[in-house]
Amino acid sequence: MIASLPMYDWPEVQPASDRLWASVASTLAEAGTDAPKVLKRDGDLWSHWLAPDLLLSQTCGLPYSRQLKGKVSKVGSPDYGLEGCPPGYYASKIVVRPEHAGVMPKDWADLRLVINEDSSQSGFGAIMNHAAKLGARFASVTASGAHRKSAQMVAEGAADIAAIDAHSFRMALAYDGWARDLVVIGQTDPTPATPFITAGDRTDEEVAQLRHALEAAVAGMTEDDRAVLHLYGVVDVPDAAYHAVPVPTL
Repeated sequence: MIASLPMYDWPEVQPASDRLWASVASTLAEAGTDAPKVLKRDGDLWSHWLAPDLLLSQTCGLPYSRQLKGKVSKVGSPDYGLEGCPPGYYASKIVVRPEHAGVMPKDWADLRLVINEDSSQSGFGAIMNHAAKLGARFASVTASGAHRKSAQMVAEGAADIAAIDAHSFRMALAYDGWARDLVVIGQTDPTPATPFITAGDRTDEEVAQLRHALEAAVAGMTEDDRAVLHLYGVVDVPDAAYHAVPVPTL
């Protein structure tokens, strides 16, 4: 049986994530449901998400609405309390170095975009849809593999512009000194946030039990852990809202 919370599992927040999971597992055990003692942190994420014995994980909105559609069940959507976003939604900060602080969308064609990966809503879908709406394009597009790495590449001059999901950027500001030199020049439209998921063949009763355990764990977090994880609730965002987000192409 697999449990993982990989979307924001930076080393700095892992102790708080472990305590959150311990609370979820304890509530499930009280209800007679077996749960892994610890979160799984090794292996390919797709092997987590598509595992027939998946108990709980977290994925990105783009994979959820496309590759995972009909193969997993949504437990709920996280409320990270992000400015300009309804509960259960997030957006991406568009960041550049200070010398590009005044750049206009018409000039993005001179900038090198870095994305985390092309299956990401916040790092790829959000900025490509935003650019298309503005009639903007980029000089080149490179994949870094992670939001944190994308932000660092911009800060260090290996790229010029990136869309970093607002929760990841908040984490970078807390833990990475170089991130404080980045300049935010805009924010993308809010889209449904990274959903908590379970195996697709679980019954409605099992999904409800998982959601109850997750809600209880979030509500019971210490203030110190909440200040680290910035998790304020679990929201029921309709599947239709995920499926309605346009899928861009390079």
